Amino acid sequence: MREPLSITSIQNNKVKGWVQLKERKHRNREGLFIVEGIHLVLEALRSGMQVDVVAYDMESGIPQELKPFHLRQVEARSSDRAQDTEWIAVTDAIIRKCSDTETPQPVFAIVHKLAASVDSLLASSNSLVVVVDGVQDPGNLGTIIRTADAVGADGVVIGKGTVDLYNAKTIRSTMGSLFHLPVVEGDLVEMLPAAQARGVRLASTSLQATHSCYSYDYRPATWLIVGNEGQGVSQNVQSLVDDTIIIPMRGQAESLNVAMATTVLLYEAMRQRHYSQ
Repeated sequence: MREPLSITSIQNNKVKGWVQLKERKHRNREGLFIVEGIHLVLEALRSGMQVDVVAYDMESGIPQELKPFHLRQVEARSSDRAQDTEWIAVTDAIIRKCSDTETPQPVFAIVHKLAASVDSLLASSNSLVVVVDGVQDPGNLGTIIRTADAVGADGVVIGKGTVDLYNAKTIRSTMGSLFHLPVVEGDLVEMLPAAQARGVRLASTSLQATHSCYSYDYRPATWLIVGNEGQGVSQNVQSLVDDTIIIPMRGQAESLNVAMATTVLLYEAMRQRHYSQ
């Protein structure tokens, strides 16, 4: 039997489970996370992510942008679909309880975590990948993923000690790019040597670099490693690096934000790969 199509109490067990997903330990345990707002829910549905629930404000109804997906599911209910998204009308109080923002939009979704594998990145003969080592700010991580998507990178690898990929602020900062390219989490000390064995060059930024970001050749398989906002790339990861790169600065700024620095490198890589003539 189907679950009720509307919920009005914040004491409802399903709602309590949604609220728990605001904490990392519960997201890890359940393998689920919350996506807030029309744009992000739309991107999750478009990308084919496994969406368990779309919860929308019962006063305003299903947002216009999402109605085609709801209609498509209604039409398919008679088929033998193994996975079905529940569309549940909820109160404004429930939306506020489950939301991370002060003025939430009238919809959120419960989505299964990504199932990307590093094997898909290693399969590419000239992959361009961003490797994130210990970045702590969710806005920085989200922007890095968004930029990787913008330049057509093959994926993003996130090492241990980095801010949670499924943090609500991280998800918002990706602006939906989280659903557009593989994002793999794991132990960099294990994954990076495997990439090198497949012919990948590992490059990181360094003040003692041997290459300018404009002289380095990004056209072969290249994984760009960026590190913590204050400490940079960790020593155990830096010891695996093949090449070091510096971003020249003519002004008096001491350094660039890690997301900005990553953007500079990725756009130079895109220029060399696609706009060199």
